[in-house]
Amino acid sequence: MSFNVVTTGLKFPEGPVALPNGDVLVVEIHRGTLTRVTADGTTTVVAELGGGPNGTAIGPDGRAYIANCGGMNATEAYGYVFAGGTPEDYTGGSIQAVDLETGEVETLYTECDGVELRGPNDIVFDTHGGFYFTDHGKSNGLTSDQGRVYYGAGDGSSIRLVASEMNGPNGIGLSPDGTRLYVSETYTARVWWWEVTGPGEIAGGRTLAGSGGGNFLYASPDFRYFDSLGVEANGNVCVASLATPGICVISPDGELVEFVSIDTDGDPGITNICWGGQDMRTAYITASSTGKLLRFDWPRAGLVLNNQAALV
Repeated sequence: MSFNVVTTGLKFPEGPVALPNGDVLVVEIHRGTLTRVTADGTTTVVAELGGGPNGTAIGPDGRAYIANCGGMNATEAYGYVFAGGTPEDYTGGSIQAVDLETGEVETLYTECDGVELRGPNDIVFDTHGGFYFTDHGKSNGLTSDQGRVYYGAGDGSSIRLVASEMNGPNGIGLSPDGTRLYVSETYTARVWWWEVTGPGEIAGGRTLAGSGGGNFLYASPDFRYFDSLGVEANGNVCVASLATPGICVISPDGELVEFVSIDTDGDPGITNICWGGQDMRTAYITASSTGKLLRFDWPRAGLVLNNQAALV
């Protein structure tokens, strides 16, 4: 599938959000910023976030909500940049909200029931004004946290744990009708799902010993790690693939619809996908290890996310 390079020089970009005017927001983990990219590739820093901003979603108030992992070490191998581990200046993870006009940053959550957020990674809003987010956890090279999924109120008033004991939960998304929550796991290259029974209430249990109590959807038979995900309007789940770079398109029944291979200077770090444009068939994909934002003419429409259409 052909693509155009929108811009280069980003410092490990993730969390793309397509805006109605054709701009795209990305977070840059190794720069600690929320950045706006225009159609001609011009970049402008919207806000200085610090830590390691990892995922972005637009809230009902029009602010950009950031899953901030608290930072990761930048390492280089074979000419590519990677992100991982726990930096010396790490102080914890957080959920932040950014006013897109002023760049003002508000920190909404740093803990849940006395347990600190370790590595918030990706985030998605429901129709009730709340959001689900993954906490990938942290590693010190000897031990690693078990990952978790949380649900937070958009106004910062409440947060609760909804799934735990996961192996690197990363991408998160809702089905078009909002009745399923999907989560991709990095290290197992698996996708899990739960039935959404109410705002911040999920039910799994159909798979014996499913990660986080979830139901099994898909596991990759090939060598890859899973990063973030996006959902097409028809319900397919598109998961970014690391190491074997591209996008796995998975049906709601757990079948592999297609694998879209992506080669941009051999970048192994394909991390995120989102959609924009009038017909939602313009896909934006982050190639993080070479610092690029890519634009594709996608064969199917992406899902219009909650609050996305309300932006001006």
